[in-house]
Amino acid sequence: MAGRDAVAGRDVASAPDGLAGVDRGTLRLALVVGGLVLAVLLGFGLGRLNPPPAAAPGAAPAGSTPAGAAHTHAPGTGAHSHDGADVTQAGGADAGGLSVSSGGYTLTPSTVEFVPGRAGELRFQIRDERRRPATRFAIVHEKPMHLIVVRRDLTGFQHLHPTMAADGTWSVPLTLPEAGVWRMYADFTVVADDGRQTAATLGADLAASGPYAPRPLPAPATSAAVDGFTVGYDGTPRAGETLPVRFTVRGATGPAALEPYLGSYGHLVAVREGDLGYLHVHPGPQAETGSVTFWMTAPGPGRYRMFLDFQVAGVVRTAAFTLAVD
Repeated sequence: MAGRDAVAGRDVASAPDGLAGVDRGTLRLALVVGGLVLAVLLGFGLGRLNPPPAAAPGAAPAGSTPAGAAHTHAPGTGAHSHDGADVTQAGGADAGGLSVSSGGYTLTPSTVEFVPGRAGELRFQIRDERRRPATRFAIVHEKPMHLIVVRRDLTGFQHLHPTMAADGTWSVPLTLPEAGVWRMYADFTVVADDGRQTAATLGADLAASGPYAPRPLPAPATSAAVDGFTVGYDGTPRAGETLPVRFTVRGATGPAALEPYLGSYGHLVAVREGDLGYLHVHPGPQAETGSVTFWMTAPGPGRYRMFLDFQVAGVVRTAAFTLAVD
């Protein structure tokens, strides 16, 4: 029976031994809390009995990044091979060659001053984060190292292939024909001790002492003449988009019989006016005699100088174009 608490004057419900003195409000609160705990335990148990569906074979776990997502190529990459290994592309879609360091590697030239018109030798190393010379490089476009040299007014283009000594020092004969500041670009894919590959383009300045009279950049044009060949291109590159640019080479009697050069029927690089940002453009397969298509991604608006290397009858020639990108 209900009665009165002699001390506090509260109503007290009749209860089994051990619960005497517990008021009704406290008892109701205890029952509510107990019910919530029981619901949580039941929910956990049902979850254990009905786990979420397993991921499909080969699928990445939720929230993870698929393997290989850090390294992508434009359509038509074709001859650009990394032997199936995982590759990190330092700099992403941005222009390369703007710095001596990228992706944990640093370009360290030991020769930076030349006499205009006099043969010299360019020597350099690629060093890792621990300042150790890198000595393992992947073969890309048939060479482990592509070296591009161009004056800051985008004249005097040279495409060279240095050789490496056992200590990781690269060397190549180099003549800077005119005075001025020149830019060297080391374009390579280094292989780390764990087999991971990092593709990078690093840049550094070279100097040829003497009066420097920069030439203005030629006006944009889609056709150029070189050694009796007429070279033209179709395509309108736009900033931030990957678009095809098709080059056609014609001789005196019609389309030229292009020969493979560095793994494709042409090799194209572009350098941006002003900051000298470097683009190594990926080739696609030859669609017809005398033509080759490249997939180009311009990182931003501005004027670029494109340099197309092509080979006919065993001789490599270079056609240059000024390109305006909106």
